[in-house]
Formats: sequence, C-alpha cells, structure tokens
Amino acid sequence: MTVTVFIPGALRNECGGATRLDLEPGEPVSLTGVLDEVAATYPRLDRRIRDERGRLRQFVNVFVNEEESRALAGMDTAVPDGAEVRIIPSVAGG
Repeated sequence: MTVTVFIPGALRNECGGATRLDLEPGEPVSLTGVLDEVAATYPRLDRRIRDERGRLRQFVNVFVNEEESRALAGMDTAVPDGAEVRIIPSVAGG
C-alpha cells in the first residue's frame, strides 16, 4: 500500500524541503495512521499539523483524494491504497 502526502511550501522546512512524502503504511490505514507515519520521521512537521491530543490544528485542512477530511470521518477517514493526502494550512495576513 502506498500513500503520497503533499507538503505545502509553508511547511517544507519541517521535512527537509520535501514537496511530497511517499509512505507505505500498513493496511487498513486511517488518516491518523498516515499522520503517525509522517510523525515518526518528521515530528516537527506533525506538531505543525496536529495538536498535543492528535487532533488537526484549527487552521490546518487535510484532504484525502480531494475530499476535506472533516467532511468525511475526520482523523478516522479511511485512506485507500494510492491515495493522495494534501495538507493545506490557512494563510492570513494583511
């Protein structure tokens, strides 16, 4: 099973500049499992995505195959083989 996690420019410093991470998590896997795989290698990136309780931070959206995870099953969203996971942090400023 393979899953590709796309890293936005704002978070690339936390994973050595990688634009994408190709993971091979076990099956079945949820979004929590995918992010646990990311955290095992890049804990600083994980802290930018999830809070201390393992929940997505308020201003971070994660899409699984173009569907926003909060509209699905949240962190329990099933991630199928070949899925694309996109992390989209909110950007504000003025």
